[in-house]
Amino acid sequence: MDIKANEISSLIKEEIKGFNKSTEYTKNLGTVVEVGDGIVIIYGLRDVILGELLKFQSGVRGMVMNLDEDSISAALLGDPNLVKEGDTVSGTGEVLTVPVGDELLGRVVDSLGNAIDGGKEIVTKNHYPIERKAASIIERESVNSPIETGIKCIDALIPIGKGQRELIIGDRQTGKTAIAVDTIINQKGKNVICVYVAIGQKNSSVAGIYDKLNSFGAMEYTVIVNASASEIAPLLYIAPYSGMSMAEYWMEEGKDVLVVFDDLSKHAVAYRALSLLLKRSPGREAYPGDIFYLHSRLLERSAKLNKKRGGGSITALPIVETLAGDISAYIPTNVISITDGQIFLSNDLFNAGQRPAIDIGLSVSRVGSNAQYKVMKQVSSSLKMEIANYQELASFSQFGSDLDKSTKETIKHGEILTEVLKQDQYSPYPFEREAVEIFAAKNKFLDNLDNKKIQEILQKLRKFLNNFYKKLIEEIKNKKELNETLEKELLEAVSQFFKEEEITSR
Repeated sequence: MDIKANEISSLIKEEIKGFNKSTEYTKNLGTVVEVGDGIVIIYGLRDVILGELLKFQSGVRGMVMNLDEDSISAALLGDPNLVKEGDTVSGTGEVLTVPVGDELLGRVVDSLGNAIDGGKEIVTKNHYPIERKAASIIERESVNSPIETGIKCIDALIPIGKGQRELIIGDRQTGKTAIAVDTIINQKGKNVICVYVAIGQKNSSVAGIYDKLNSFGAMEYTVIVNASASEIAPLLYIAPYSGMSMAEYWMEEGKDVLVVFDDLSKHAVAYRALSLLLKRSPGREAYPGDIFYLHSRLLERSAKLNKKRGGGSITALPIVETLAGDISAYIPTNVISITDGQIFLSNDLFNAGQRPAIDIGLSVSRVGSNAQYKVMKQVSSSLKMEIANYQELASFSQFGSDLDKSTKETIKHGEILTEVLKQDQYSPYPFEREAVEIFAAKNKFLDNLDNKKIQEILQKLRKFLNNFYKKLIEEIKNKKELNETLEKELLEAVSQFFKEEEITSR
C-alpha cells in the first residue's frame, strides 16, 4: 500500500495536536510502583497536595504523606492486600474528611467514621476535614466552669475546667482509663457530649468499655472512635484527629464536649512506624522530629470559645503510658509541656490499695482551680498541703524514730484524708456529696476512727443528711458555695450525726 510522505506527516501532526489533552488527563493519575506495610510509592500524580485523599484502582483510599522529587508516598486507609504494583491511582482534589453530627451519638465508628458496631450505616449532613485550624486566641475565653469528674480526689485537688487539656499519665494497669470512663459516666444529665478515642487498644477492651458505658446510659451522649491494635498504622495515626473533628462540630454548635485520647503513647508509636516506613529521618528514641507538632496541633484544638463564637468548649483528656513511672521520657515530657496539667497515677499507690492511685505531689491543674465551684475551694483549700505534710512525715516515720504528739496527729489526720479520698470505680459522686465528706474530714470529725471504718461511716453520714437535712444539701447544691450560715448549719448537722452515732475517740 502506497502512502505518501505528506500523509504520514499530517497524521503525526494530528497526533501531536492531541498530545496536550492527553497530558491534562494523565497529570492527576499515577501508578503504584511499590507497596508494603500500609505505605505505597506512586509515580505520577504531579498535581496532588500534601494530605490529599487518593483513590486506588481497587477502591481503597489513601492519603498523601510525602512529596518527593520523582514520586509521592501515601499511607493506605484500607486493606493493603487489595493494592498491588502497577495499579492506577487518581487524585481526588480533596483532603480526608469524617462525618460529623448527632447521628454519631451512641455509635462505635472507625477512624474514617464508618460504623463498626453492627448497626445501620451512618449518614450525616456534614463532613469535617480531620486537620482543622485551631480557634484563635481572640475567639477564646478563659476557663470558667468545671468538668465534674465525680472523683473526689480530682474535683477537690486537681480540678478540670471546660476547655482545659489535662493529661492522665501513669504506668500500665494503674487506672488511667478508669478515670476517663468514670468522668464520661458522670456527665449524664450535665449537657456534655463525650468522644472516646481508643488508639491501639484490643477490640475486647473497647467492647468492655462500650458495655459499661451503655449500662450506665452514657452511650446516649457518647461516640466511640476505635482504631484497634490489629489495624494498620495510618488508621491509628488519623484516629485522634477524626475524633477531634467530630467534637469540633458540637463545640461550634455551642455545646460542651469531653474528648478522651486513649492513648497518645500508642499514637506516637504508630506515627513513628509510619515515618520510618516513609524513610523520614529518625531522631530521639527513633521518633521523627515533628512528633511534638503531632500532638500539639491536636490538643491545641481544644478550647473554650467566647460567646460571640457560641460559647462551646472541648475539654481534652489525653492519656499517656509510662514505663516504670518515668515521666521524663520523650513522649511524656512532650505531652506534659503541651497540656494544662497532669494527673499522675502511681504504681506504688495502686499496689498499696489506694484507688484511684493519684500521686498528689506530682499531679497539678494549671487552670482548673479558676473554674472550681466555690464550695470545693472552701472545703479543700488546705487539703493538698495537709496530704503533702503527711506523706513527708510518713516516709520519715518509717525509720522508727520516736514521734511527738503533734507529728502523730498529723500522720493520723493524713491517713484519714487519704482514706476519705478512696473511691470505687464506676461510682462517681455529685459534687455536694464530695464537699460534705471532705468537710467532715477537714474538720477532724473522723480522726478518732479506725481507718477501716471510714467508708462505712461516710455512707451513714450521707444517708443521715439526705434523710434529715435534705434542704441543706439542696441549698449547697444550688448555691455551690458555703456562706457563713450554710457552713454553720452543716457543722451542726455533721456534729449531730456523730453524737447520734456515739462515736468516741479511741
